[in-house]
Amino acid sequence: MQIIPITDLTAAGVSDYARLTDVALRRVSEPEGGLYIAESSKVIERALRAGHVPRSVLLQKQWLADVEPLLADFPDVPVYVGEPAVLEQLTGYNMHRGALAAMQRPALAPVEELIRDARRIVILEDIVDHTNIGAIFRAVAGLGADAVLITPRCADPLYRRSVRVSMGTVLQVPWTRLPEWDEATPLLHSLGFHIAALALSDDAVSLEEFEKNPPEKLAIVLGSEGDGLSRAALASADTTVTIPMLHGVDSLNVAAASAVALYALRVRAADVA
Repeated sequence: MQIIPITDLTAAGVSDYARLTDVALRRVSEPEGGLYIAESSKVIERALRAGHVPRSVLLQKQWLADVEPLLADFPDVPVYVGEPAVLEQLTGYNMHRGALAAMQRPALAPVEELIRDARRIVILEDIVDHTNIGAIFRAVAGLGADAVLITPRCADPLYRRSVRVSMGTVLQVPWTRLPEWDEATPLLHSLGFHIAALALSDDAVSLEEFEKNPPEKLAIVLGSEGDGLSRAALASADTTVTIPMLHGVDSLNVAAASAVALYALRVRAADVA
């Protein structure tokens, strides 16, 4: 490994890690800079297994032994090493997970290519909370959906908090950006998907009823934390589905709702041809 002790916090090589707690800064620099930040050796390992390429690594000295085997195929990648206080001054927070990697962003696949053979996909419309994004990806991975599509105004799944909350599953689950609904709806239908919007509505069917005979190819649409699904999303849906609730509670957090719906509508072994 190319181990480089950190002596100058303004050095060009460590600028990717500066002020990571500044959300506005990361929203601008991560997509525009063509990178995302993988946090912890476990997440870095998952990123590398997914075929992503590291630009550099930042860590505390005691984590060198954990990271060294991960970088065996990348001997030229610089590994910046510093004391905890120095790294906290650089990043803006206590790096208790020990290691960060600036990873090159992979190119997003076309929607048609990503979901052509899928049977269960999740569509995230305008969800802006990175914690919810990460939690939904973890549910998708754990409950067996095939892919995630996100709308143009949805938060970035590769934002550092999303990656961390997902336990790195955003690096495993196939995902890409979906166009606006006027283009997305005919595209999904042409690929054989039934669009099910998870929302409160007078004409909604209960999840208990819908799961009895779910469509073979299903796109489950989840909406933003505050306003829920847009009119365009609801108009595009073939079915609106509601999770039955008790004790006067009208809805769940969107990440919790995703897990409930994914479990109920999972592809069961008996349904596999």
